[in-house]
Amino acid sequence: MAREIGEAGDAKSSTIKKHKRKKTKKESKTRIVHANILYDHAKGGDNPNRHYANNKIKTTKYTLLSFIPKNLFEQFHRFANVYFVFIALLNFVPVVNAFQPELALAPVVFILSVTAIKDLWEDYRRHRSDKEINHLDCLVYSSERCYVEQYWKEVRVGDFIRLRCNEILPADVLLLSSSDPDRLCHIETATLDGETNLKQRQVVRSFIDLFDPLKYNSVIECEKPNNDLNRFRGYIIHRNGRRDGLYKDNLLLRGCTIRNTEEAVGIVIYAGHETKAMLNNNGPRYKRSKLERQMNVDVFWCVIILLVMCLLFARLRNNKYWIHITHHVTNMVTFFPFCHFYMGFICPLFLLCSQVLIPISLFVSIEIVKICQVFFIHQDMELYDEETDSHLQCRALNITEDLGQMQYIFSDKTGTLTENKMVFRRCTVAGVEYSHDANARRLAMYQEVDSEEEECLSHGGTLPRRESLCSQHSGKVVLRSQSTKSHRRTGSRAEAKRASILSKHTEKDITPDPQLLDKVNDCGSQMEFMRFHSQLLNQIPPDLCDVFDFFIALTICNTVVVSSPNQPRQKVSISSSSSLTTNRSSSQRACSSMLSSPSAESTLTKLNEEHFPGQGLQQAFSPVPPNYDQAKASAPDKCELRYEAESPDEAALVYAARAYKCSLVGRLPDQVTVELPHLGKLTFELLHTLGFDSTRKRMSVVVRHPLTEQITVYTKGADSVIMDLVRPPSGNELGKRQRKILFKTQNYLNLYAADGLRTLCIAKKVLSKEEYAGWLRCHLEAETAIQGREELLFESALRLETDLHLLGATGIEDRLQDGVPETIAALRRAGLQIWVLTGDKQETAINIAYACKLLDPEEEIITLNAESQEACAVLLDESLHYIQAKFLCGSSADPHAAKAFQQDYTALRFTGPPVCSPAFSGPSSPFLVHRLGLVIDGRTLAYALDKSLEDKFLAVARSCRSVLCCRSTPLQKSMVVKLVRNKLKVMTLAIGDGANDVSMIQVADVGVGISGQEGMQAVMASDFALPRFQYLQKLLLVHGHWCYSRLANMILYFFYKNAMFVALIFWYQFYCGFSGSAMIDQWYLIFFNLMFSAFPQLITGTLDKDVSAETLQELPQLYMSGQNSEEYKPYMFWMNMIDAFYQSLICFFIPYFAYADSNVDLFTWGTPITTLALFTILLHLGIETKTWTWMNWTSIAFSIVLFFMVALCYNASCPTCYSPSNPYWTMERLLGDPLFYLMCIITPIAALLPRYALLHLTVLRTLTIVFMYESVCKYSFWHP
Repeated sequence: MAREIGEAGDAKSSTIKKHKRKKTKKESKTRIVHANILYDHAKGGDNPNRHYANNKIKTTKYTLLSFIPKNLFEQFHRFANVYFVFIALLNFVPVVNAFQPELALAPVVFILSVTAIKDLWEDYRRHRSDKEINHLDCLVYSSERCYVEQYWKEVRVGDFIRLRCNEILPADVLLLSSSDPDRLCHIETATLDGETNLKQRQVVRSFIDLFDPLKYNSVIECEKPNNDLNRFRGYIIHRNGRRDGLYKDNLLLRGCTIRNTEEAVGIVIYAGHETKAMLNNNGPRYKRSKLERQMNVDVFWCVIILLVMCLLFARLRNNKYWIHITHHVTNMVTFFPFCHFYMGFICPLFLLCSQVLIPISLFVSIEIVKICQVFFIHQDMELYDEETDSHLQCRALNITEDLGQMQYIFSDKTGTLTENKMVFRRCTVAGVEYSHDANARRLAMYQEVDSEEEECLSHGGTLPRRESLCSQHSGKVVLRSQSTKSHRRTGSRAEAKRASILSKHTEKDITPDPQLLDKVNDCGSQMEFMRFHSQLLNQIPPDLCDVFDFFIALTICNTVVVSSPNQPRQKVSISSSSSLTTNRSSSQRACSSMLSSPSAESTLTKLNEEHFPGQGLQQAFSPVPPNYDQAKASAPDKCELRYEAESPDEAALVYAARAYKCSLVGRLPDQVTVELPHLGKLTFELLHTLGFDSTRKRMSVVVRHPLTEQITVYTKGADSVIMDLVRPPSGNELGKRQRKILFKTQNYLNLYAADGLRTLCIAKKVLSKEEYAGWLRCHLEAETAIQGREELLFESALRLETDLHLLGATGIEDRLQDGVPETIAALRRAGLQIWVLTGDKQETAINIAYACKLLDPEEEIITLNAESQEACAVLLDESLHYIQAKFLCGSSADPHAAKAFQQDYTALRFTGPPVCSPAFSGPSSPFLVHRLGLVIDGRTLAYALDKSLEDKFLAVARSCRSVLCCRSTPLQKSMVVKLVRNKLKVMTLAIGDGANDVSMIQVADVGVGISGQEGMQAVMASDFALPRFQYLQKLLLVHGHWCYSRLANMILYFFYKNAMFVALIFWYQFYCGFSGSAMIDQWYLIFFNLMFSAFPQLITGTLDKDVSAETLQELPQLYMSGQNSEEYKPYMFWMNMIDAFYQSLICFFIPYFAYADSNVDLFTWGTPITTLALFTILLHLGIETKTWTWMNWTSIAFSIVLFFMVALCYNASCPTCYSPSNPYWTMERLLGDPLFYLMCIITPIAALLPRYALLHLTVLRTLTIVFMYESVCKYSFWHP
């Protein structure tokens, strides 16, 4: 052992010296990872891995030292906070202080403290989550030569980690060993891409044998940490100098879960914040609502107004004319010591006296109203999901009003729109359609609706072949136009309810079609009879042969792994004694689309030694089949098996085959074991597996049939490609039959597509010895090629998958969440643009988009698939030219729009035919969105997000009605959201349910998490959490509209109220020599905003409803008022300012002229002004209130009673407050004066008459629009 360690140390030293010479060249491109076990006895400074990040994560925003400065910096983004702090500090100047400094500072400290405590609590929750993750356990190989439990945060780059089934990966690990017999490791990547299906990862090629950490003395050189989830490149250097390549299939990413593998061992490559999962997480950002940003601008204008007033007073203070005027009101002025201040102190003094123009009570009221709004949203029982016992959660109190101003929605697909569960619904075999009515009735019984609504169409009809053009390999723009709208069902509520009920039952619950089941049993019994009598297959009718081959293809043409139900997600070991099995080892997967196959060399050698019977389906059975076990055939295994598939539709097909007694019971690298009716368990020798890829859109398996010894290719894939690969023979009866089957199958495919089902075609091909040998030689050359291996393997698959024999087709339903189509339709009518960003395959995403009505059958689809940035640029240019030619160069096109289209891609104004719909996408002119759909894959999206192409991409995307981004990484999702938000200046909402959606949720203006099946990461990072997608409709259209409308009107009312009150003091300055004094008692100044006028506006801001919830949901178009900020326009602020100054003039000068010739003192004149201002302000609020409740009446009455009670008590108890002019008994005298009551009637009416007239016209116009909308809806309902 000592010798081995010494040799390892020598190897280590030589390796270090060797790489030091290359350090300068490769330092910026690669990282070198050594095993920490070699440096356990060395000093910490000698470990070459010491510079890499540890595995401790930190997602918090603050630390103990940075909390106060960083939080204050964020809060000072609110301009009013800066103003309040400045005013409070100004009170500490003895010469100009108007209030006690401590009293002035207390409200500011309170506001900042409350916000800081709220931010601290949110950050503490993140800290607690980090601590929980950092203290998870894992097995790490230690210096004691054994695996010991350590916390995740203690894991380092270079550690060996033992991983067990159902365990989450703590870091990015290079797979060195697996207990799986074919050296594979199955992982679930739901936290990264949202897919719950399994992925396969392979052991590094040079570690096929049993791994021993003590014998490891290699060095790994790989790329530096990056956020690309689909790329990993590097090589491992062994002691003998040999290098083996490393690929993404060798890397297990942090956050994934080990499945179907009892044990695996790997070495940590990236840890902590350098892992790909963490690099795809941008972290939280400070969010401010759009309304708050608009309010900041108006607060700034208030400061400007205040400063102008102060400077004006300071300037007029020395004017002789105004000094002369003030002698007439000396009796009102001389009682205040402020009247003879030096000019330099007048400006700050009046600033302090008039600081109420920007009241701190506004921000306190806003926080109170938001809390109340959140409370009422939580009490909405329509947002409660009884099935999951969960309700809406509001996790961010500062952006509730943004819910009413959303313009773009970015949604995940898996788990958000769908439940990622497939249901086998229908199939056609050999030109005969099996509608599975019994299965449909069973599902209808589950959902308790009439079975007639749920029966599928069983008649074929003579529909034309569906046009379905596939995109070319980095080729041109593909425009799809499908004319199946007349056959496609509309998204009814019954279908939505059906989707919800289906989610309660797994995809394995399938009731077989009796007619098809009889054919399967008949074919099985005939095969069993012929096997023992050595009869030929040509005696079996061709349609029965096709039925049997159809279900064999469903069973074996996949990568499904068999699991045991009593040990979920554990691989079932199948013992099979096949005489056909040869000793082969799995080769390294050549490319992403080609799964590992048995060694081509050994297969080719064996092929030359074998004797093949003649080609064709009609072959004789062997008298004793090599894989037949009569005992097993007569006593089938009663143990129910579970299937783990890489895609949910694969699992649905395997469960469907099992319902017809064709069961997959085992899978090994070189064989697949199935159980067939009347034949028992048979083992198919698996020669090759050609995996699915987005270009070929199909997968194939090459097997040796255990009964006929034929080499057979089974293929399944998209109907758009399989139907083109079918070549019926010509000139004979068999060809005529095949063409008839082809035509009928295409008709049924059209019906399936019209019914919203995912369609797959099943085909086969029998190879002769010469054909297979010729293909195998070419395939061997492709596998061993160094340059262009992926292209050669792709061409090899294309050569094999030709001249297919069509067996049939299937229709699978992807279970949408309840109400998804209706929700998307309502959000679209509300003017919202919906983009779907998913990690799913392109074909899957397109099918779901059609099912949820995101894509319409009559829309033209622009598909962008590019292999390089240059090709992407060409595709974008072609798309832009197509849009310009079709929509901007017609007879009705605007030439200025075409010119703008060419010059500025980000400021388009589209005009076109009536097929366009309006959209509001920012401060620029509104443009028209065309009936186009855009589909783009992840690789092309990466090119399109480049700085040089992002403007073109936005120009294409914003002109499309729907955008679907497939194979998107978490970082790409966040980049798309950020691009749209920053470039188009629009309000964005991101909704998702998995950890892969966290980045875009945090980047969007509003992030919504779905509490689904993929954990709580999205919910923890979100601003709002929903149980289901359908609740987004009411959250936005109802509660969002209300929250925005209430807060917008309350803010404008606050500005008006305080401007009106400050203006009263402003007018008085013309009669007091601009001294900064006030005719209103200082206690009234303090309590006016704090008590007298505070409660009614809080009630209105919390409970007011401009439109009822039913109307808002029936007329989603009303939501557009929030998108266009119609409740809070810049001109509205200035109109309120003008109205406030007008009302202040009325409230000031009516009492002034009423007491002009009297000898009343200052407070006897000022108290009526305060009373009249309060009445006017409260009546103004009553005019603005849309919905009156008993709480509104009570709050207004309470404010009036409170004012008079305070005034009476204060005036009665203060005989010598301000001698010689004091407020003693002032209110008591006024209540006995008839003139006071006359002013209380005349003044508010005169002040509010213009406001009432303007509001009456506005309300009348709004009611007219709502009435017209309701009339149109009722007419559409009664006259469809």
